[in-house]
Amino acid sequence: MNQIRLGIIGLGWRSGFTKYWHQPNGRSLVVAGADTDPLRLTKFQQNINPEAEVTLDYRELLQRKDIDAIVITTPDDSHDEIAVAALQARKHVYCEKPLSITVEGCDRILTAWAQSGKHFMIGFNMRYMNMYRTMKEIIDSGEIGEVKSVWVRHFVGLGSDYYYHSWHGSSRNTTSLLLQKASHDIDLIHWLTGRYTKKVAAFGGVDYFGGTKPNELTCPECGEKATCPEYRSGPLVQCAFREEIDVEDNSMVLMELDEGIKASYMQCHFTPDYQRNYTIIGTEGRIENDEIAQRVYVKTRKSQTWRDLSDKIYEIKKAEGSHNGADPIICEDFLDMILQNKEPIAEPIAGRMSVAVGVAATESMRKGGQLVYVKEPEPWMLGQKSSLSGT
Repeated sequence: MNQIRLGIIGLGWRSGFTKYWHQPNGRSLVVAGADTDPLRLTKFQQNINPEAEVTLDYRELLQRKDIDAIVITTPDDSHDEIAVAALQARKHVYCEKPLSITVEGCDRILTAWAQSGKHFMIGFNMRYMNMYRTMKEIIDSGEIGEVKSVWVRHFVGLGSDYYYHSWHGSSRNTTSLLLQKASHDIDLIHWLTGRYTKKVAAFGGVDYFGGTKPNELTCPECGEKATCPEYRSGPLVQCAFREEIDVEDNSMVLMELDEGIKASYMQCHFTPDYQRNYTIIGTEGRIENDEIAQRVYVKTRKSQTWRDLSDKIYEIKKAEGSHNGADPIICEDFLDMILQNKEPIAEPIAGRMSVAVGVAATESMRKGGQLVYVKEPEPWMLGQKSSLSGT
């Protein structure tokens, strides 16, 4: 197998990054796409590959023997159904995060993967960003000692654009944004510390979005569009204050990881700015990132006094490509996994554990902050590798 032929299932906004896989003279070709929206089929051909075959039924892609790998970029609640079907059809699979909206869905995927003999990758592209790779290297070098605490603040200034004008605003589609949005950050906490979460307590609420507007109301037809702070002309135009919205627009999660490491995660969708702030504290110092300035700051003690600090600044090199350069790299990693049997940066169990923490935190949040233990994986899942024998 010298060139991987890919079929893309789900042709919405996120599928745009699949352009990095269409390399007519390279290692991969995007040869087909599936979506339930005919307009998206047309746009897919226009933007990715005019010669790609398209269909309204994703199962047609699974039946094609000339397709080696399937990429899943559909809404979250469909991931487990499609991933299991693709693995049973003996396809390599790339699945966008979150792996599923339930722990049970994740476990079905991992079971199907283990039985398939094929490669599987979860789309944790933040592991591929220069910012967080730099932080991982600093931690692993031992410069700040043993990690004891992690604080994460996530300012989601485009909350309505990404989540509350669309299907994301309903828990039946997402469970909560602690899966859809926070799955990246929960995974990074696990990756940076090298430990998984054992138990959580969380608080949150629907304090800005949602309300009493009709579910069928859209921005263009709204009588209040001239004054509404969340008015949008497109492409996502469902009312952000509609009745069905029930996913929390702000949340705070306390986490205890293996070996007693403590972490906190805070998320808000009505803040005016967009950025993530990570602080990792170890026994010998701490690191903190600045996404706006694209820097990582390191503070360590030079002596026994707390006033005598050694400051170091890492300037983060700008990378080309979407998601701060992560998307083209993760696409290449997927090909390396299939063609060279190379282990990817993000293993499938990481996708399962991120969802398990999000589900537990959501349960805690909706029970008034009750302590909830994260559902542990089966022992075999922890040892399963993405790079299997044979392709």
